[in-house]
Amino acid sequence: MTCWRGPDGIVVEAILLGDRPVLRVSHYVNGRTYLRGYCVTVAELGDHGIDLAELVEDTRLDHL
Repeated sequence: MTCWRGPDGIVVEAILLGDRPVLRVSHYVNGRTYLRGYCVTVAELGDHGIDLAELVEDTRLDHL
């Protein structure tokens, strides 16, 4: 699963919902995660007020 983080606690994850790939948009606030919705296309992220230029991929550094 791939995850991107944005400002103000926005989290975008590439997941499988049933058998369809979707982007799950969540908002992380005060230690809790709130679901904002699902997007079928990257263009739909704009409907949630997300600027793609502000997203940073959240990767593990296990290889170091």
